[in-house]
Amino acid sequence: MNNPCKHISKNQRTLSKTLNSVVYAVIFPNNAKAREVHARYIRCIQCKTRLNALMCACCQCSTFACLTHIHDHLAAKEHLFAVSVETGFIYCYQCGDFVYSREMEDARRDAENGCRRSLNLSTRSIWYPGAAVVDVCHDDPTRMVRFSRSSIRGLRGLVNLGNTCFMNCIIQAIVHTPHLKDYFLTDQHHCALSSSHSKAQCLMCELANTFQEFYKGDVTPYKPNRFLNLVWTHARHLAGYEQQDAHEFFIAALDVLHRHSGSSSLPSMPNECNCIIDWIFTGKLQSDLTCSICGCVSTTVDPFWDISLDVAQEVLLSPSSSSGSPHQITLEDCLHRYIMPEHLGSNAKTKCARCETYEESTKQLTLKTLPMVACFHLKRFEHSHKDRKKMDTKIKYPQFIDMTPFTASFRERSAGASESQNSIVTDLLTKNRNKYELFAVVNHLGTMESGHYTCYIRHQRNQWFQCDDQKVTKVPTERVLSSQGYLLFYHKCHADYY
Repeated sequence: MNNPCKHISKNQRTLSKTLNSVVYAVIFPNNAKAREVHARYIRCIQCKTRLNALMCACCQCSTFACLTHIHDHLAAKEHLFAVSVETGFIYCYQCGDFVYSREMEDARRDAENGCRRSLNLSTRSIWYPGAAVVDVCHDDPTRMVRFSRSSIRGLRGLVNLGNTCFMNCIIQAIVHTPHLKDYFLTDQHHCALSSSHSKAQCLMCELANTFQEFYKGDVTPYKPNRFLNLVWTHARHLAGYEQQDAHEFFIAALDVLHRHSGSSSLPSMPNECNCIIDWIFTGKLQSDLTCSICGCVSTTVDPFWDISLDVAQEVLLSPSSSSGSPHQITLEDCLHRYIMPEHLGSNAKTKCARCETYEESTKQLTLKTLPMVACFHLKRFEHSHKDRKKMDTKIKYPQFIDMTPFTASFRERSAGASESQNSIVTDLLTKNRNKYELFAVVNHLGTMESGHYTCYIRHQRNQWFQCDDQKVTKVPTERVLSSQGYLLFYHKCHADYY
């Protein structure tokens, strides 16, 4: 149904007129005057709260209020609808919730994209199911799988094939990656390899089969022997039944999946791969080299699939670190250390484009583009010519993290760039877009010589399970957040569908 809310259907014409004026003029402004109103003057009529995620505008008058007080306003004035100032979504007083209208959604997205284009931001598109999908659902309702909050569909243990706990953890993390799950369970994968023999060697096809095995309702442990064999075939350095590093396996598996993805239906961007793997996991790392003589900055941008962070206490607790004590080192501390300027001494001189001589310089890393899924690799294994050791430094990591302070755009603004109206509105439009939520944690137990990998994965909304090969056990969130952590997987709270 296009309009599940019966109140929208009854008031469609009036709502369309008022909503269009509110959406275009206030929520997604595309001229300087409207932007000034949006950035400076919108606040709750009662509590005076400034712009926030719960700010709403009444669709029948010019009242702005937070969600609590807009409800009071609608009741007192007998008005029916309000609209979120941040997202443009419609709130129905009589339904007591945000509601959906196909026509209003189209108008909202057109207005948002017009505003984003005026600010040189990427536009967004809407996916609607095609006629074939709708017909299948109408003709055969049994093909629609419904998930309740208590459903265990999608949970399945994996058989250890002989020191393959590292692979089992990575498969669990990949299968529970929200965006990949949406992709494979909506049958969007079409093999890019030509011959039937080649398709039999396609890791993407095997991953699609793995998703089917997880979500078909079977709870007996699954043997991922074909997945392992295909990774061995295409990443021969991992072949063999010796214990491998989970991080190394993750990168190798992504590389094979990337090579087997081919071109997807996602809109392509200039000089970039548009496959589903890159779209989800690839970010861009900006490296700035500043000449110590003339201050000339040389910038390079490279793609990344993960961020490897030092966890050595002597590094994180140095005077330049923001951490307070050995027991309170956080993931944010590691990230701040990662983007700290590093002076390259006389043994690492680089050629300055302005001086045209080799000079000492300062290097700083920042995140140019954030990926949909961020993987943080805590470097717990140290290899040297003398010995090998594992670092058990306790790193406190959150369930939610805001990656804004580690981006290149944030550093540029912090460096003294003037805050124009455009930058204010850009910040408001991208507000919360850099927030991530934890959905998987891979842990290593034991020593480098004798160890075992386990994995925590988030299922449904806030249910966490420990996956220890074929054993899957429900655990509280506190247990997950207190674990040591080796690989941390976060996904964006708000997805940008380019």
